[in-house]
Amino acid sequence: MLIARIGEHSASLPPARSLYVVLIGDVVDRGPQSAEVLAMLYGLQRQNSRVIVLLGNHEEAMLQALDGDPDALRRWLAVGGDATLASFGIAPLRIDDDPRDYMNGARRAIPRQWLAWLRQLPLSVQSGDYYFVHAGVRPGVALARQVRDDMLWIRGEFLRSERDFGAVVVHGHSITPDVDVRENRIGIDTGAYRTGVLSAIYLEGEKRDILAVSLPM
Repeated sequence: MLIARIGEHSASLPPARSLYVVLIGDVVDRGPQSAEVLAMLYGLQRQNSRVIVLLGNHEEAMLQALDGDPDALRRWLAVGGDATLASFGIAPLRIDDDPRDYMNGARRAIPRQWLAWLRQLPLSVQSGDYYFVHAGVRPGVALARQVRDDMLWIRGEFLRSERDFGAVVVHGHSITPDVDVRENRIGIDTGAYRTGVLSAIYLEGEKRDILAVSLPM
């Protein structure tokens, strides 16, 4: 639905030299259609080189669990991985299940090419004065020197900072009731899994259009 809304908005604009769609991660977990979302994005990116998908912390948690770490599996299931596996037809993990056998079954259910694609997703992308990343950046550290853990997981120190990051950071990860536009950052995670509102923002120079759709709950 949001992809269609973006397409409608794009069609209403004058022709542009270049137009990119950037998804800032967390495309799995907590919803019943993770498998469908992955299939759509995997296919869409292969049809259109101007679609960019960034890695989110939920995708990282998924990959760590699928690599066979039982502790990572339990952490992932607790934050929505159970819904992702259900979308692939995998029953919930039972107390007496062997976690490694369980994940072997999960790996057989998820297409290998999708997992290979997830593993190579970039952590960030920059366009002009905007820097796109899943969670945020470490204040006081140059954008080129940011580390993976912060880019996928940081919250408080980044969210509280009023300093110039070197570009306006466009991020998700931390939920706000509406798209959160600040001088130094823009948060676009409006918590679709619990609010039913999925948001995006169109950026061109100083022009900023907020796009949102309401999802069935």
